[in-house]
Amino acid sequence: MPVAVGVIQTDGFPPVLAAADAMVKAGSVTLVSYDKAERGQFFVAVRGPVSEVKRAVQAGIEAAEQQPYNGKVLTHYMIPNPPENIETVLPIAYSDEVEEFRV
Repeated sequence: MPVAVGVIQTDGFPPVLAAADAMVKAGSVTLVSYDKAERGQFFVAVRGPVSEVKRAVQAGIEAAEQQPYNGKVLTHYMIPNPPENIETVLPIAYSDEVEEFRV
């Protein structure tokens, strides 16, 4: 089954928290990474089937922008079928910590 990765970057923590929550509730995806991007910006990454990641990213964008604390999505993207070697460079691999939640 084709697997995709979807990422949302926001300005501030409350919007990224809302995005992550909406993403895992909207589709059968696994949250694989979240961290600071730079200067108070955060990102969250999910993986799963292409159609589920697309739905999850859209829900995450909407949730982040509806945050009452100046929710702002800075950027977002989805990569369907990323090559395996990209996992060695980017923190998007299914780690041992998230393996039990893998969909």
